[in-house]
Amino acid sequence: MRRKFLVLLQAVLVLAGLLLGGSAWKLHSALEQPLNLKQEQLLDVPAGATPTGTFNRLESEGLLKDAFWLRLYWRFNLAGVPLHSGEYRLTPGMDVRSLLSLWQRGEVVQYSLTLVEGWNFRQVRAALAKNEKLQQTLAGLSDSEVMTKLGHKDVFAEGRFFPDTYRFVRGMSDAELLEKAYDRLDSVLAQEWQKRSADAPYTEPYQALIMASLVEKETGVPQERGQIAGVFVRRMQQGMLLQTDPTVIYGLGERYTGKLTRAHLREANPYNTYMNAGLPPTPIAMVGREAIHAALNPVAGNSLYFVARGDGSHVFSDDLDSHNNAVREFQLKRRADYRSSPAPATAPTPMVPAPAAVPAPTVPASAPATAPAPTTPTVAPATAPAQSPTPEAPGPTPKPASAPAVEPVPAAPASTDAEAKDSQ
Repeated sequence: MRRKFLVLLQAVLVLAGLLLGGSAWKLHSALEQPLNLKQEQLLDVPAGATPTGTFNRLESEGLLKDAFWLRLYWRFNLAGVPLHSGEYRLTPGMDVRSLLSLWQRGEVVQYSLTLVEGWNFRQVRAALAKNEKLQQTLAGLSDSEVMTKLGHKDVFAEGRFFPDTYRFVRGMSDAELLEKAYDRLDSVLAQEWQKRSADAPYTEPYQALIMASLVEKETGVPQERGQIAGVFVRRMQQGMLLQTDPTVIYGLGERYTGKLTRAHLREANPYNTYMNAGLPPTPIAMVGREAIHAALNPVAGNSLYFVARGDGSHVFSDDLDSHNNAVREFQLKRRADYRSSPAPATAPTPMVPAPAAVPAPTVPASAPATAPAPTTPTVAPATAPAQSPTPEAPGPTPKPASAPAVEPVPAAPASTDAEAKDSQ
């Protein structure tokens, strides 16, 4: 009896050994098998997918065999390893073991989307909507509804996102990417606010953000940003209207077709700095760190005017006569596209750094969901504006702005600067 038991035990052990050996061989073969690929392709693993379901899918698509053994291997060896969603790059010659290594490392394909300095929120949304790798969740929502979805109800969207190149994986939503850009702007603004000049004229970070957007739209030359900010700050301190064309263009919205007229400069809207004192109620574009730094650290000096040379740089002038000479030199003779800070209105009006209607949040500050009208006094000049409309020249690539044509106005303007521009 005992002899029979030993023989049976030996048979069981041999069989078990054969089974284990066979299993080990099958597992080894399953892991070492090359994927059935003739060219590179991407494996999309959606959120919530499991290794079991993914192995079965790959087997049904003919990319691998022995999904049962691979499921078994994962269960006993990699049970605690999460399968990250995203796209995995599969290449000819890759074996299953290499695929599992990708899964273990979460080495998903990265995509990128660049939000450009100077873009407005409409352009940001268009770029998000065109990206096929992003999950689209914002279509059909208004800007205020977008901000509510992001968890920032009553925050005005314009200028509240940081321009940068953002990396993401397939399946990330447009809202998630926007939230990254929102948080990044908050972080940069808070950092720069702590490093602001002692005599910076702002009572809150949001005012600096508004000023930075004007600087961003006026010049793309890095070394001039602080000078541009200095001109705007001094004009406000001396009771001069800012009279900067990009604010008027922003206020026109989609009605702007590339041509700025005197009628536009007289149009009553909160962003018309030819008619309203102080800063506009909100930013007019996304701003980079350099523009924020410039707004918070304006360059000291006496200049109150600037005109473009036509090569992207500007000539700065301390008085109107010098400015008019520069206008004649670089506008009449060269007929170049330009931007310039105009002469004062007929009756300078005292200014404050920003309209009181803008809320005063802590760092980082936030804007209202609906752009408020500025509460500073409206200036209605008795004569034509001292500056005729100036085209918004493009900054360096990839800024999307384009140089508009100027509509000639027969009426005689009030300043030499305006005369020079109308003569083009």
